[in-house]
Amino acid sequence: MPSRFALVLSARTLLPKAGATAAELLAPFGASVGEFVPSGDSRYEVLTAAVELDDARLTEARGALAALGEAEAALVPARVQEAASKFLIMDVDSTLIQQEVIELLAEHAGKRAEVAAVTEAAMRGELDFAQSLHARVRTLEGLPVEVIDRVREAVLLTPGAAELVSAFHSAGHAVAVVSGGFNQILAPLADRLSLDFWRANELEIVDGRLTGRVVGEVVDRAVKEHSLRAWAAERGVPLEACIAVGDGANDLDMLGAAGLGVAFHAKPAVRAAADAAVDLPYLDVVRHFAGV
Repeated sequence: MPSRFALVLSARTLLPKAGATAAELLAPFGASVGEFVPSGDSRYEVLTAAVELDDARLTEARGALAALGEAEAALVPARVQEAASKFLIMDVDSTLIQQEVIELLAEHAGKRAEVAAVTEAAMRGELDFAQSLHARVRTLEGLPVEVIDRVREAVLLTPGAAELVSAFHSAGHAVAVVSGGFNQILAPLADRLSLDFWRANELEIVDGRLTGRVVGEVVDRAVKEHSLRAWAAERGVPLEACIAVGDGANDLDMLGAAGLGVAFHAKPAVRAAADAAVDLPYLDVVRHFAGV
């Protein structure tokens, strides 16, 4: 028996035949595609249609939609869009915000290039995240605590991030972030966005200087997944109604546990594992996946 999905197409400008082309691409898999409903705004256009498709053909169907070219396509389980209570959880660096905070900090130690190379390898899944984090944080040893203030001022939200959080909150849904970054940077952002839950690593500071160490358990991929499960359970939201968004290997377990895992400007391994991908520069495209 076919399952129900929402087909969501998005692009800066969608071609007039985008919906018809998507339906044609899905036809070989026995998909039934309903009428497309337009949405979006001046930044990007969106078309959404109800789809009935055999679950066994889902992976093939998602692959076929890649032929749309510049338009991005997501097949979202109907249970995600229709859930009365939803839970959005996001990565922070290069997802909620535009930068990698560890690299901004390392720049003040003259180590940005070195640290950026390690970050890239870790996000591709080539290095153990906890070990790579400890190695990168060691480069910060001796920096004055005032550096944190300067980095905090340099951090920029990803376009659409505030709009995405606001849309979920306005609809009565919870929003969380979990980060391999640092509490000292995330705390004011969490307060500014009124996040329901948040977690990150803690930089150790002694006598007004960074020690080059973190305090306590490192927030790695296992911790991210555990946080999703624990917070969703606390809110009474089933995993099938959770949407997880991230860009690196550290997010893979979290994306896999959620009802919809979204790769945002992600590394190839993450794109391949995710249920949907966003390459537009606007994080709030995700609200259309969730029907919010």
